[in-house]
Amino acid sequence: MSTPSEPGRAAAPRLTLPGFPADTADLADPAIPAEPAALAGPVQLADPEPAPARVSQRRPVPPVRAWRAFREWRRRRPFWGGLLILLAGAEIFLTEIAPLHVVIHLGVEGLAGQAVPFVLAVCGLLLIFAPEQRLFYSIVAVLLTVASWITSNLGGFIFGLILGLVGCALAFAWTPLPDSAPDS
Repeated sequence: MSTPSEPGRAAAPRLTLPGFPADTADLADPAIPAEPAALAGPVQLADPEPAPARVSQRRPVPPVRAWRAFREWRRRRPFWGGLLILLAGAEIFLTEIAPLHVVIHLGVEGLAGQAVPFVLAVCGLLLIFAPEQRLFYSIVAVLLTVASWITSNLGGFIFGLILGLVGCALAFAWTPLPDSAPDS
């Protein structure tokens, strides 16, 4: 069972492992004893198929994990208020650039009519991604929403105005969940 690796050198014992082809025996570590009696304890090979876990211990599929992670992320910020403010800014901006004959442009080519909804949308994004300053952003957003009544076609034909006011109220009223106190 042993073959010399070099001429004039003693042959090392050849170790073959069950479940592996014989040609991989050359890659065996010579420091590992070949005799089973020389091993410190019984050798256990890893089971190729682990036993199925109970239903409660199984990891959920990736879309479920992603949805749970998104839900936890969403709960730590004024998400719905920021989303409504973002939608209000987009709606007011779209009514401002719409090719309608009823569009009102005031000021220098309607610059204020396009700046107000843009800053309103930025406030909505900041509410979602930086909730630490939610009170400031929601107050700025409510002032911009009311200003859009004058500068941007009655606040996006009133629909954007209502979206913005509801979003500002939701963002202003949102409070973070309190940290759970350890039981004593």
